[in-house]
Amino acid sequence: MNRKHFTLALCLLAVTGSFANVRAAEAKNRWEAAIQAFKMQDAAHPPKKGGVVFVGSSSIRKWDLAKSFPKLEALNRGFGGSEVADSLQFADRIILIYEPRVVVVYAGDNDVARGKRPQQVRDDFEKLVRKIHTALPETKIVFIAIKPSIARWKLVDTMRAANRLIHELAEADKRLVFVDVDKPMIGGDGKPRRELFARDGLHLSAAGYKLWAGLVEPHLGR
Repeated sequence: MNRKHFTLALCLLAVTGSFANVRAAEAKNRWEAAIQAFKMQDAAHPPKKGGVVFVGSSSIRKWDLAKSFPKLEALNRGFGGSEVADSLQFADRIILIYEPRVVVVYAGDNDVARGKRPQQVRDDFEKLVRKIHTALPETKIVFIAIKPSIARWKLVDTMRAANRLIHELAEADKRLVFVDVDKPMIGGDGKPRRELFARDGLHLSAAGYKLWAGLVEPHLGR
């Protein structure tokens, strides 16, 4: 590598590092209120360690876990609009602090909608897995596949590509579980089943959550 190319490489590394720092700062500013709210909830009602933590975007945030899993000590730490990288960013405060035996993740939907490639979604999830298993090596991680929604149907191929990559990760590690919600959410016409969605065609209806609960529950044991 000549001096010109070496200098260019250093500049690119600096730019990349700066972008990552900006992204982290933006995430902190955007979600800090939500994370603080979780902290206040914990202070008022300290959760037991060793339970099940659900993290991710609005499909998690809107989930009435007590209704879906009445016999389960489940903690909802979803924050709407978030990406996989956001759960990673706050993992110490919304996952590791509870020392869960199972972590359920739904994210990637917003990532793809904002232009991330399947490999980026997979890489971010792999980093989250590494973060969790470094601190809690026995914890099971359940990834709910990125759903095929009416509102984002044009992105379904990219979402399915991300799902395939994450499924491959799960197949290589017995501590990871990939829950396929794609096939069950597709109707006989090859499109998403309308009854599973709220009016916006993006978020789940009660029927949608009932379907998800039935698919996820078998994986919440030890």
